[in-house]
Amino acid sequence: MRYLVPVLIGLLYVVLMSLVPEPHRRRLNAVMVAGAGAAYLGGGGLGGWEFAFTAVATWVAYRGLDSWTFVGVGWLLHTAWDVVHHLKGHPIVPFAHDSSFGCALCDPVIALWCLRGGRAPWNRGQGTDEFPAAARSALGTGTAPSKE
Repeated sequence: MRYLVPVLIGLLYVVLMSLVPEPHRRRLNAVMVAGAGAAYLGGGGLGGWEFAFTAVATWVAYRGLDSWTFVGVGWLLHTAWDVVHHLKGHPIVPFAHDSSFGCALCDPVIALWCLRGGRAPWNRGQGTDEFPAAARSALGTGTAPSKE
């Protein structure tokens, strides 16, 4: 369970984020990377390095507003930071000793999805990131945009 649950959380993240239409999906994920980059600021245990990492993660997240590649790189950077924290710092969740370890397993799942363009799993072969018609109607987002 120690290995499976973080991977399942990463897959759940992918499915839920896939419900957000483009380009909002990429931008929301860039914001999530920025938040993840600051997750350890409240007591990560690595002193000034926490600020340095947050600055790098913020720049990568900013670039991610327009690039799935940068969003994926941001998640991979956070994976590396999770490993450092698991080995040398404090856990991301103070009362859960292995939380940084779990985050280091979850984040690459998200990163791989981002590096592949952040496409909704149900649209893989179609080359589009639009909502399926049933989801659009259930969410009240109207009709599909024209494909001009």
